[in-house]
Amino acid sequence: MPQQNLIGKTVLVIEDDPKIRQLIKIYLLKEGYEVMEAEDGFVAKEKIQKLDPCLLILDLMLPGVSGEEICRWVREDLNSMMPVIMLTAKASEKNKIEGLKLGADDYVVKPFSPAELMARIEAVLRRTASRCGKISFSGFTIKPVKGEAWIQDKKLDLTLFEFKLLHTFMKHPNQVLSREQILNLIYEKNEKAVSDRTIDVHIKHLREKIKQKTPKEYIQTVRGMGYKFVGL
Repeated sequence: MPQQNLIGKTVLVIEDDPKIRQLIKIYLLKEGYEVMEAEDGFVAKEKIQKLDPCLLILDLMLPGVSGEEICRWVREDLNSMMPVIMLTAKASEKNKIEGLKLGADDYVVKPFSPAELMARIEAVLRRTASRCGKISFSGFTIKPVKGEAWIQDKKLDLTLFEFKLLHTFMKHPNQVLSREQILNLIYEKNEKAVSDRTIDVHIKHLREKIKQKTPKEYIQTVRGMGYKFVGL
């Protein structure tokens, strides 16, 4: 059985093959998850917006809207960090790399072992646990699944990387974080797409957007060490 903190997590299974969808559903229910289903890309987009699931099991070859398009839409249009596991017959290394670059958290090739899929789901949810709830600190509220950040009742208009920065800071309040530490917390090992120095520019932009809502200086520079997110 999954650990207690995983029970009750809502999983949206986006798969056009009803037999595969039912198989996954049976295993998910057995492990204590709540399950929703979508048989095509259009239904999937409606349910993602309306129901805000904690995890997507996403087939790539879908009628209507492809899985790749849905993943891109979740990451770019919704600006969401919602965990995504791609489930597909596209088995080449190139396909896998493209899927991960789109923002997938894992990539499972058909035919698959249901037991292995359950283990991967548990691992992804454990690794991304903070995305399935909100974090509040010193007037800020961040909703990782929806990709929303608020200060008091004012919504911040952030890019995906700025959102990840704020999310990282809020998980480590009052701690001095070096540029390298920040990047390691944002990216998986060997996945870095932003340099140590480029991060300064992103933090500058994040600060400016926060200052548009409040004059308080929440992100402090600690000379020679890095940055610290403080409550004021």
